[in-house]
Amino acid sequence: MTTTHLPLLYSFRRCPYAMRARLALAASGLTVQLREIVLRNKPDHMLQISPKGTVPVLLLPDQTVIEESLDIMYWALEQADPQQLFPRDEAQQATMRELIAANDGPFKRGLDRYKYPPRYTEEHGELSPEQFAAHHRDAAAQVLVQLEQRLAEQPYLLGDQITMADLAIAPFVRQYAHTDLTWFKAQPWPHLLAWLQQFLDSTRFAQIMHKYTPWQPEDEVVLFPPKSSD
Repeated sequence: MTTTHLPLLYSFRRCPYAMRARLALAASGLTVQLREIVLRNKPDHMLQISPKGTVPVLLLPDQTVIEESLDIMYWALEQADPQQLFPRDEAQQATMRELIAANDGPFKRGLDRYKYPPRYTEEHGELSPEQFAAHHRDAAAQVLVQLEQRLAEQPYLLGDQITMADLAIAPFVRQYAHTDLTWFKAQPWPHLLAWLQQFLDSTRFAQIMHKYTPWQPEDEVVLFPPKSSD
């Protein structure tokens, strides 16, 4: 099978940025070549086309490189959007961008420090690692409180239908939740918990979380999304 006409995606299964890119690509109905990487051993080719060294990275057949997850989502849904994930209403588009900006900004900043306090020892001051983590857990939670308020009024972040906003944000809420799942489930966020669980139980999430062996140059081409087993 000839695959040179297919886009090439470098990805890492558990990375929330890579998850959101895979979600949009799968939803678009496009097929790409997938190269699963190990972050501590990044392929030379990936670093050549994207020296910043983070995933996801999408290389198009015309050699255009798209190296930001949101840009990959936008690109994929511009090619095809059979599920109408991209809002058609301009006001909803603006709200979506605001929600994603809050996720990628203050929420992600708090999440990183909550999940990985040893990476930020220079910021700890007089706080113990546990106190530092809890402080940033609670700071990030303020964004989740806002999501809870939205979801108390509607099943998805922008209304009655799942959109790009849900797919762009859910992988990060998942990462936050699994940092201390017992604590997370004890919070007064019933609508957020139900929204996240619905996402985790979905076919679309199972599809993008298929396990792949890390890519080696001699490997055969792996196509994404994987074909359904039924």
